[in-house]
Amino acid sequence: MDLPGPIHDFLLVFLGSGLILGGLGVLLLTNPIFSAFSLGLVFICISFFFILANCHFVAAAQLLIYVGAINVLILFAVMFMNSSEYAKSKDLHLRTLGAGATSLVCTTLFLSIISNILDTSWYGIIWTTRANQILEKDLISNSQQIGIRLSTDFYLPFELISIILLVALIGAIAAARQ
Repeated sequence: MDLPGPIHDFLLVFLGSGLILGGLGVLLLTNPIFSAFSLGLVFICISFFFILANCHFVAAAQLLIYVGAINVLILFAVMFMNSSEYAKSKDLHLRTLGAGATSLVCTTLFLSIISNILDTSWYGIIWTTRANQILEKDLISNSQQIGIRLSTDFYLPFELISIILLVALIGAIAAARQ
C-alpha cells in the first residue's frame, strides 16, 4: 500500500502491538479457547503486515490457510476437549516454568538469527540469472513470481520448513496418542 509516512508508521505500531498482545494472550491465558482466539489475532495481524508490504497474494494465503483452516481446526479441537480439566488444574508453577523456558529458547533463537543477519555480507549474493531475467520482464503474475523464487532462490529454506512441519506433525500425533 502506498500510504503517507505517518499513517504507515501508525499502522505498523498498531499491528505490532496486536502481535505482541496476541502472543502474550496465547502464552498467558489459561482458557484454551481464548488462547486460540489470541492466535487468530496474531495470524490476522501478520496478514495485515503482508498487505502493508504489498504482498497481497501472501496476505490472502495467510488468511485462508492460517486463520480460515488451521485456527478453526485448533478451535474445534479445543472445544471437543474436556475443558473442566483446565479449570481444575492448579499447576501454575509448571506453567510459569514452561513459559520461562519457552521465552528463553525463543529469545536465544531470535538473537542468533539477528546476529547471523548482521554478520552476513549481503553484497556478494549471486542470484539465479534465468529467474531474474524472467522476473525483470514483468510478464508474469505475482503468484508465478513467488513460485519461481521458491523453486530457485529459496529452495533450501522451503525444504527445511517442510521438514520442520513434518517433525511438528509427528510430534502432534505422538502427543495425541498418549
